[in-house]
Amino acid sequence: MESATGEERGRGHRFLLVHGVCHGAWCWYRVATILRSAGHRVDALDMAACGASPGRADEVGSFEEYSRPLLDTLAALPPGEKVVLVGHSYGGQSLALAMQAFPDRVSVAVFASAAMPAAGKPIKFVSEQFAQERGPGFFKDCVIETTGDDPRRPCKTFLLGPEYMAEKLYRLSPPEDLTLATMLVRPSRQFVDDATMIGEGVLTAGRYGAVSRVYIVAEEDKSWSPEFQRRMASWNPGTEVRGLEGADHMPMFSKPREFSDLLVEIANKYVQV
Repeated sequence: MESATGEERGRGHRFLLVHGVCHGAWCWYRVATILRSAGHRVDALDMAACGASPGRADEVGSFEEYSRPLLDTLAALPPGEKVVLVGHSYGGQSLALAMQAFPDRVSVAVFASAAMPAAGKPIKFVSEQFAQERGPGFFKDCVIETTGDDPRRPCKTFLLGPEYMAEKLYRLSPPEDLTLATMLVRPSRQFVDDATMIGEGVLTAGRYGAVSRVYIVAEEDKSWSPEFQRRMASWNPGTEVRGLEGADHMPMFSKPREFSDLLVEIANKYVQV
């Protein structure tokens, strides 16, 4: 595998990094440092009410509003500029929405142990399929709360628990990164009945399906299995699948150098000079 320091085209790529549920831009600090030190431009984004962004999860009105920081960043790109989109876990769904909205501004979309919806099916299809994979008590000490004044449209939020994080997400990651995560995770809204999540025509083959995409399988993931990750990739014909050995659900922590090298290798392959 080519080292991240061996950028062969003589100029850096531009990466946009999107975090998973309850996390924020902070979770990319290792990968962002490696990529920037190799001369690449990197933006790690906070989705709405995540990371360092203001507001609470229950104030985010829709999944599109949640993904707005990514959509706005793509909308503001200079004419003709494209980016390498990288989404982790739940962030894959925001990637899909961005690919649908701006297919001409994405050189390649990289799904890293990420939710990968299928064109022509609701985004929610991923979570419905995953629900069939997990057994009772899977989420251990994670906290699901229901708030809101309207019983017809309750607001559900989800917060990762430290036991679940240690056993399912950060199992092979440095203990200091797990400690950092337990301090920084925030509740995320579950957009159960959101129109964007349940609509069958939201993601189309002509836009979302037209963007080059690569799925990076975290081979030691104990959250969703490597088999399920590959199944998501199979819903999208033409997806290149790459395995990352020794990576738990958080490859940016468990295998930051190997993960970064792989991102550069993918960018070198798909980004047009």
